[in-house]
Amino acid sequence: MLLKKIIEKNHYLFLDSVDSWQEAIRMSCKPLEADGTVDKRYAELIIECVNKYGPYIVLFENYAMPHSTENAEGVNGTAIGFMKLEKPVSFDPNDPSKDAKVFFTLAAANKDEHVENMQALFEMLTDEALLEALLQVKSVEDLQALTVMK
Repeated sequence: MLLKKIIEKNHYLFLDSVDSWQEAIRMSCKPLEADGTVDKRYAELIIECVNKYGPYIVLFENYAMPHSTENAEGVNGTAIGFMKLEKPVSFDPNDPSKDAKVFFTLAAANKDEHVENMQALFEMLTDEALLEALLQVKSVEDLQALTVMK
């Protein structure tokens, strides 16, 4: 189960707010940097991609999935990190549907593990009750309580 794995690996972060979407991406990578899954280059690579391609990482309002390509520079392992902001960050000031509060940051060094992570994440993202609950979490204890849902 994905949420349990995120909690067990300490791949989570809770913040009140950030000053920019660039800072949001950097902060969302911090839990993955802490154990060496990625290094600082990875966040910068994601920022470069968003600058180049637009806010492709915002899946739908309030939910972003920062990621780059498999075996990207700065990636040493395969994992998913979780970050929750109390105040949404805007990826496009002219489009409120590009605001995000919940971040699932993907890092992929191994194709098979990446596919498994994507399947688990897709399952979570299609559970409307869980999505609503994720918008309310404020702590790891709140996140832990949701592991019974998914």
